[in-house]
Order: sequence, then C-alpha cells, then structure tokens
Amino acid sequence: MSRRRPTIADMRAMKGKRQLTMLRVLNLEELEAAERAGVDIVSVPPNLMLDPRFRDAAPGIFAMPGDNFYEIGGPDDFLRWAFRLYKATADAVYCSAGFTTVRRLAEDAIPVIGHVGLIPSRATWTGGFRAVGKTADGAMDVFDAVKKYEAAGAFGAEIEVVPVEIAQAISQRTSLFMISMGSGTGCDAQYLFADDVLGQNRGHMPRHSKAYRNFAAEYNRLQRERVAAFSEFVSDVQEKSFPEDKHVVRMDPAELRQFMERVDAR
Repeated sequence: MSRRRPTIADMRAMKGKRQLTMLRVLNLEELEAAERAGVDIVSVPPNLMLDPRFRDAAPGIFAMPGDNFYEIGGPDDFLRWAFRLYKATADAVYCSAGFTTVRRLAEDAIPVIGHVGLIPSRATWTGGFRAVGKTADGAMDVFDAVKKYEAAGAFGAEIEVVPVEIAQAISQRTSLFMISMGSGTGCDAQYLFADDVLGQNRGHMPRHSKAYRNFAAEYNRLQRERVAAFSEFVSDVQEKSFPEDKHVVRMDPAELRQFMERVDAR
C-alpha cells in the first residue's frame, strides 16, 4: 500500500520536527527506487515529471521539478512552465530566477523553492564553486536572500554549502522550509544527488556528498563486456563463423529449384 503524498500544509507542519530526505533523480528507475526506499522528496528534470508513468512509480513522494532559470525565460514564461508541471502533479517547483519571478508564481499559488548560498548558475558572484557565508557579511547576505524569498511568497529554499552554524540559525529564523545541501543537519531536509549516492560519478565527488554504492565500477565492467562482445561479433563475421545455420531461414528444396530455373531462364 502506498503512503499518502504530503501537501504543502503537511510540509510546513513538519518544519523543525524531523529531518526529511531528498534526492535528485533522473529516470523512472531511480524514482521508483526512491519511493520504495521511503525518500520523502525528489528533485526531477521537468521531462521526467511530465512522463505519464511518474505517479505510478512514485505515488507518495513530494516532487519538485526544476531547471536553470535561463532555460525557461522571464516571469510569464516561468508561470506557463510551472502550470504545466503543476498539472502533471508537481508539488512545488524549483526556481533560481529573480524574486520578481518567484513573486509572480506565488501570486498564482504555485509553491516555489528558491536557492541561497552556493548557486551553481550564479557561482561567479560568490567566488566560484566554494562555500558561501563564511564571514559575517557573507552570512548576512544569505540571511537577507532568505528573507527576500519569504517576502516574495516562496514556500522554501535550498541552502547549499553554507556553514552549519549559519544554516541552522537561519532555518530557526524563517518560515521557509529549508533544504540543506552540504549545510548540516540544522535544516528541514537533507539533499543529495542520486548520482553521488550510487557512486556513478567517475570524476570529482563534492565534499558534502556520500557514495553508498560503486556503480561506476559496475559501469566500467559492463563497458569492458560491451567491447568484448562487439569484438567477438566482428571476428565471427570476418571468419564467416556467423551467421550459423540456426540463425538463418532456408527454402524448401523443390521451391528453390523452381526459383533457380525461372531466374536462370530470364
């Protein structure tokens, strides 16, 4: 029996009471695994949210589709984008666009999750891919951004790679549902990418991530097996050991003789 999917009111009521879990998943297999594992929230690509099989795979998960704001456009473009996803049973939308866009969505009762701290699409403003808010001035900038999201009507915000003390202090001083990515346990949810949890990345692993499996090693093994299988196929064709008789269809000898007589006569 599936669990009941939480509403925005449910999520607000849970603030400060327990830590929820959140994953970024990219396909139906990961989505179904998250549902079966009891993950509370998923961030998903918009196309996955629009897949008609989405709620069959994850009937009880709070789903938050998101894309970089520059892929969508201005406030009206964002509103049309959000309504399409909301119609597809999204529970909230991620929006790292300006506060004007957030306000526009909130005015039409679209639950919005903003982003503070390290924002990858705007990392140049905070010194690149590094922690944000390590000074008093920097921490106040993060706090002010949270308050601006509150004023714009957002439901919550992801707070990424901010000192744990700052993230906790801010979470205790805002009505927003705060989602921690690399910002400690003082927020309302812990957020990781499924790629990192599954150990699928072959390159740099962010400090705040944790690998629970080593899928990269399995992918490497499978790639070696692909190369080996393809090489054996090439060799079989070159040596004329493929196809064998069991791989082809043969004609009745009498029909074949009749065909050959007729084709030769032409």
